[in-house]
Amino acid sequence: MPRDRDPLVVGRVIGDVLDPFTRSPCLWVSYSNREVKNGCELKPSQVVNQPRVDIGGDDLRTFYTLVMVDPDAPSPSDPNLREYLHWLVTDIPATTGAGFGQEVVCYESPRPTMGIHRFVFVLFRQLGRQTVYAPGWRQNFNTRDFAELYNLGLPVSAVYFNCQRESGSGGRRG
Repeated sequence: MPRDRDPLVVGRVIGDVLDPFTRSPCLWVSYSNREVKNGCELKPSQVVNQPRVDIGGDDLRTFYTLVMVDPDAPSPSDPNLREYLHWLVTDIPATTGAGFGQEVVCYESPRPTMGIHRFVFVLFRQLGRQTVYAPGWRQNFNTRDFAELYNLGLPVSAVYFNCQRESGSGGRRG
């Protein structure tokens, strides 16, 4: 896909959160049977409960780490808490879903207060089981540093959605 039309580039996920990477189609995220597509709009009331996450692949001995972050916290115009960690699941076997992994940071539903926020799901392939641990805090989490710390390399897949306050109006500010 040309970089200028790649939704992860257009949405500045590549740049703000991730470096360019080669994707494999192995991550499906859905809230109440609504699949998350890059750049789709979801309301906070639609994302209260943790999503269903399915992982592709063909070898149960391959394990993945799923990270969910908000790079626009507390507001897109002043993201001084970038990135805010909303969810972290490790040791997810290929061909299964997040429910088969270890939830090391519990799901916190998005509740943006100002502007349109991007919520990014990132999938990494692990070197082995029980090789990734929880960070000490949620705010100012850094996906790149986290991946480097645990030798996760570049992501294998990512998808994001946009979310704003239910009564919110207007476009992205920042």
